[in-house]
Amino acid sequence: MEQAKERFVCIHGHFYQPPRENPWLEAVEIQDSAFPYHDWNERITAECYASNSASRILDGDSRVMDITSNYAKISFNFGPTVLSWMELAAPNIYNAILAADQQSMEWRSGHGSAIAQVYNHMIMPLANARDKRTQVVWGIADFQKRFGRFPEGMWLAETAVDLETLTILAEQGIKYTVLAPHQADAYRALGTEEWTETEIDPTRAYLCKLPSGRSITLFFYDGPISRAVAFENLLDSGEALAGRLVGGFTEDRDWPQLMHIATDGETYGHHQKFGDMALAACLNHIEGNNLARLTNYGEYLELCPPAMEVRIRERTSWSCAHGVERWNSDCGCSGGIQGWNQQWRTPLRASLDWLRDRLAKAFEQKGRELFKDPWQARDAYIEVILDRGMEQAERFLAQHAARELSKDEKIMALKLLEMQRHAMLMYTSCGWFFDELSGLETVQVIDYASRALQLSEGIAEGEVEKAFLDRLKEAKSNIPEHHDGLWIYQNFVLPIRLDLVKVGAHYAFSSLYEEYEEHSQIYCYAIAREEYHKIASADAVMAMGRIHVASEITEEETCLTFCVMRIGSHDFKGGVKEVCDAGGYAAMREEMSGAFDKGLYTDLVTLMDKHFGTHSFSLINLFSDEQRKIINQIIRQNMEEEIASYQEMYERSRPLMEFVKETRVPVPHIFMAVAQPALNEALRHAMSEDEVDADQVRRIVGQIRSWGVAIEEPGTEYFMRRRLEEMSGQLVQDPSDLKLIARMQKYMDLLNEIPVNVVLWQMQNHYYQLAKTVYPEYLTRSAGGEEGAGIWLDAFRKLGDSLRFNLGAVLPQA
Repeated sequence: MEQAKERFVCIHGHFYQPPRENPWLEAVEIQDSAFPYHDWNERITAECYASNSASRILDGDSRVMDITSNYAKISFNFGPTVLSWMELAAPNIYNAILAADQQSMEWRSGHGSAIAQVYNHMIMPLANARDKRTQVVWGIADFQKRFGRFPEGMWLAETAVDLETLTILAEQGIKYTVLAPHQADAYRALGTEEWTETEIDPTRAYLCKLPSGRSITLFFYDGPISRAVAFENLLDSGEALAGRLVGGFTEDRDWPQLMHIATDGETYGHHQKFGDMALAACLNHIEGNNLARLTNYGEYLELCPPAMEVRIRERTSWSCAHGVERWNSDCGCSGGIQGWNQQWRTPLRASLDWLRDRLAKAFEQKGRELFKDPWQARDAYIEVILDRGMEQAERFLAQHAARELSKDEKIMALKLLEMQRHAMLMYTSCGWFFDELSGLETVQVIDYASRALQLSEGIAEGEVEKAFLDRLKEAKSNIPEHHDGLWIYQNFVLPIRLDLVKVGAHYAFSSLYEEYEEHSQIYCYAIAREEYHKIASADAVMAMGRIHVASEITEEETCLTFCVMRIGSHDFKGGVKEVCDAGGYAAMREEMSGAFDKGLYTDLVTLMDKHFGTHSFSLINLFSDEQRKIINQIIRQNMEEEIASYQEMYERSRPLMEFVKETRVPVPHIFMAVAQPALNEALRHAMSEDEVDADQVRRIVGQIRSWGVAIEEPGTEYFMRRRLEEMSGQLVQDPSDLKLIARMQKYMDLLNEIPVNVVLWQMQNHYYQLAKTVYPEYLTRSAGGEEGAGIWLDAFRKLGDSLRFNLGAVLPQA
């Protein structure tokens, strides 16, 4: 095939989730709506990000023929805020994504599949020039740190574009970006004068010449096919997707055609279940049948430089028919609940713009005293964000400070920069994308504003928070009981706002249940214990201590004294104050301990008033995860007896109820209410044993079927999946363990009898890894006459069959 007629296919996935971190903890707290996962990042990682790192190619009987990384074969970008979470919370998937980019460079002439993204998904045409620049600089730096190379391309949030943004991209060395076809205004051949304003042909690259004299390449994805993937169930069949892509080629074009699409990456597995497998099947079909050459934008650009010039439609995006008004006004783009409006968008953005400008003025005025150049320091601050060690912060300040700074000045400098970071995070696009002001994503951006305001205390002049809230009040909720932005701020934002005293309160209450070391870490805070004393009785426990609390973000610190207690199962009281006087602590400890030892709990409350004033702290002040952990512990302690009584009642009543059932008399509802928790608990307990009693499991399952009891999903599936993953992980560590293979086989056989569909993804990954590495060794050993090797091979093959592998395709042949 001549290059002039060569055909290329590129699929781009924009992988991104709204930042969900608590701005005061720098961590994602538990989100019940993501159950059985801890939070939505974890859930979407399991359903999509992980799946695309090891996607299945199936045969006609839905058995696994191969496992492949989609990332290595497509073009993709990941939001930096997602990757920063994934690096710590899902390191295996994170490393698989980085490895896929390295693999793609080998396959695609040195061009990696990954491209960068503007840092926190800010709508660039609505940002000021300074923020646009920092978003690009931070996005590039984040990419370089993770992928180990400079990005050729950069994804713009919502593909929202204007010439100023493109100019900044070009100035920073970015070669290309990707836009929707309707964002092209006109095009012409390079070197010609006349513009054509008909719909653009997306199968080639276009050069955009900028007012600065620079230029950048633009790729306009195929709109109809992209929409069909995202919204029209084209992913129901990988071969159908391949057919649509290849069907877009035509003999009429005399250039190397590039058929390319772009969608949210979450389409492949989260929005559309098994979408990752459809994508893998599509890529395999195109590649296996030599229908086109798979590529990425960087490789295509090198092979086929632009011969056409394009002019863009400014202030447009891929998801708003009104340009960028979805993030600015009540334009009608959201498809929400009938009768609702999005009039809140305008006052919300106006409030944030006002706050941004006030904080920028304070940053610049105070920053001139501390930094050589405040705005250059802000651009460079990404170095600290990417490495939160104290040493990195010290190196940064030494490089950018106008002079040697005192300890208090260093804290001030870091607070200024964190204030600016949160002032940009508050523009994350998701805050305007949906219907309601009190929605999670919108409250999240207001959280960032609150954190920026807190950091500005003592820096910005005037009553900035009050003036901000006066403006925010103009944003009205669609939900009558949520009133407006002021009410939302007071009821949803302020309750999670933290200071060092509240961090100390968390430490104090959680110490009733946890044994902390002398130096401990609670999210982004370091705790040093100076004194600690805990005493307990049959019905109460009390802890007292002196601690040093420091923020690892701003280096703010304080000394605290505390006393907390639990009376009974759930009555918590406590006091915390910013005092570290050893003598005063000793006197308080002696007095409180004496009253506790005598069981004078009412007196303890009075003494707490004496030593701490109004002791308003309780279990409610714990951070969500620890609070949930302790509450679950209390519930378990109280419910274990209840569950045991359910099981006792069930077993005692079962013979009679079986007789009742035989007589066709309706079984009493109360018995069924007892049977469900009793049988579910019995099943989980039986399946958690190291040596599962198969007969017992079958008896329980038989009773579940007989009584028509529902198995509690997704909790039961999640439990059994984790049990299997634990075993398969052990097998990777010790592949020779035949007893472990037998236990896994037994578990898999039993799963066939339990009405639960367990997700086998991780177990299949482990098996595939062993099939490609360990299995060939046993083939060689068996061919050499080693009897034990033959036994292992038989057991391993049987397990692979249970895990739904096409063994002829997966296992190497002798």
